[in-house]
Amino acid sequence: MTGARSPEDLVRTLRAVGIRDERLLRAVRDTPRSGFVPAEHAALAYEDVPVPIGHGQVTTQPSLSAMMIEALGLRGGEHVLEIGGGLGFQTALLARLAADAVSVELLSDVAAQARRNLALQGVRNVDLRVGDGSGGAPDRAPYDAVIVSAAFPEVPPPLAAQMRIGGRLVQPIGPGGREEVVCFRRTESGLARVRVLTAARFVPLRGRYGYPSSGQGDGSTGVAMPPRR
Repeated sequence: MTGARSPEDLVRTLRAVGIRDERLLRAVRDTPRSGFVPAEHAALAYEDVPVPIGHGQVTTQPSLSAMMIEALGLRGGEHVLEIGGGLGFQTALLARLAADAVSVELLSDVAAQARRNLALQGVRNVDLRVGDGSGGAPDRAPYDAVIVSAAFPEVPPPLAAQMRIGGRLVQPIGPGGREEVVCFRRTESGLARVRVLTAARFVPLRGRYGYPSSGQGDGSTGVAMPPRR
């Protein structure tokens, strides 16, 4: 541990791992992660580590979340869909970087806490829902960008169908446990793979277009993995 104590410490860490989007770094600086972690883990808020949120899950590692957001190429006017928002830190960053965000979280108590966290930070441009994220949110489609914080071997068809042509989607692709985080672009004919961002470990995506429910959710849970040697 580095003893990080402020958003600026986290910004320095993100720069060190290669994050270059200045708007994203500014959003991290302006969004205190301490407002999005359980009080008992407040000392870890500005470390580049996942933080437990209950239900056997943790938040996404900040550098991994930043890498995924950066790949979306947000410029400020986008309508974004987030699957698995956890306690709301990533949601808040998306809301600062885009016009608005729809966030779908499977676990009702996690979503309730995220809603409180966002309200306390004055984040208003988020439509936070409880439900099956694997089916997206078709009533608010189409989306310019989609970010999925849970793993499945393929992109669920409803998520691809709800995207605008030219939009980007980032999702960990794999069975849950060791994945490749992949950036896709929506084309006239479907999704085209743009690039692999990193190896990572995420919980499985649960729902109608994911894995059968196990009583656990598809909340925001991810940690970057070191390269295979």
